[in-house]
Amino acid sequence: MDIPVKFSRFGRVAVVAAVAAVALTSCAANEGGATATSAAASDLKGSLAGSGASSQGSAQEAWVAAFQTANPDVTINYSPDGSGAGRKAFIAGGVQFAGSDSALSDEELTSTFAACAADTKAIDLPVYISPIAVIFNVEGVDELNLDASTIAKIFAGQITSWDDPAIVALNPDAKLPSTAITAVHRSDDSGTTKNFADYLGKNAPDVWTAEPADTFPFQSGEGAKGTSGVVDTVKGGTGTIGYADASKAGDLGVAKIKVGEEFVEYSAEGAAAVVEGSPLVEGREANDIAIKLDRETTDATHYPIVLVSYLIACQEYADPKVADLVKAYAGYIASDAGQEEAAKSAGAAPLSADLAKKVQDAIATIK
Repeated sequence: MDIPVKFSRFGRVAVVAAVAAVALTSCAANEGGATATSAAASDLKGSLAGSGASSQGSAQEAWVAAFQTANPDVTINYSPDGSGAGRKAFIAGGVQFAGSDSALSDEELTSTFAACAADTKAIDLPVYISPIAVIFNVEGVDELNLDASTIAKIFAGQITSWDDPAIVALNPDAKLPSTAITAVHRSDDSGTTKNFADYLGKNAPDVWTAEPADTFPFQSGEGAKGTSGVVDTVKGGTGTIGYADASKAGDLGVAKIKVGEEFVEYSAEGAAAVVEGSPLVEGREANDIAIKLDRETTDATHYPIVLVSYLIACQEYADPKVADLVKAYAGYIASDAGQEEAAKSAGAAPLSADLAKKVQDAIATIK
């Protein structure tokens, strides 16, 4: 069966009701609190356009394909233009939902959202949890230990060769070459950059002095567009290092990160543990679930360079038919089946039961 999909990287979304493995949501009434029924009885029709985070690709490919298989009269188009571009497109009404590795800012929440009903706002729904990997390509180096201060100095342009004493001290058994470091960052506005910068700013504030933002703050290094651009540049270079959603690290070297007194490999479990122990951002509307991540943990069972990716949707849509589609699609993604699919296809960490319940309740209010 041919499935009309336009995508390459996507985001993970939330849930109205948990559904069985292949069963997806359908026919969600646009009254707040209405639930979705089995895909077997689907009468959903129409199309949705989304734009945003490029970090979410493998999971979204699987979600879109599964949802369209169960709902053959629905087409979902997603353009992986980066988190910042996705939020801008959503605010302007160019798309009906956005994927973003950072929640809407306080300033963005004051916007008029073109796809939403008059005098209503958008909500952030956390749907995809993934570690951010520090990837590298250095000849003769298979393993690498790094701490926050050293990472910050590398990406700020203060450490420029692989045999720098700071790197040597963390890797006494490694044969580090005198090769120049090429630090690869995102050239586009990226929630992955903002999460990476947030970790560095909280753990190495004397080095990483810029406030976390979607835009990379320094002039050093080499920029590349999108997750795939960073990965390809690191892979194709010599002495390169970068940061990317861990699901895209492939066969590149991945650094262990110092947490407390230990060096920790990234894992879905470690990323999920950080999210589980983090509070919600205060001052948000009841259904706007933005998470304030605990980057300063010293618990070695946690992996603090983590992103929580959001589905950004209207609390109330100007077009009720669009609300039905968004509600059903979000419902599938955050369901047990959708979260399991993301874990299988992208190595993502499923939402905890408590967070999934919050997201499910919020999706149920979309109208």
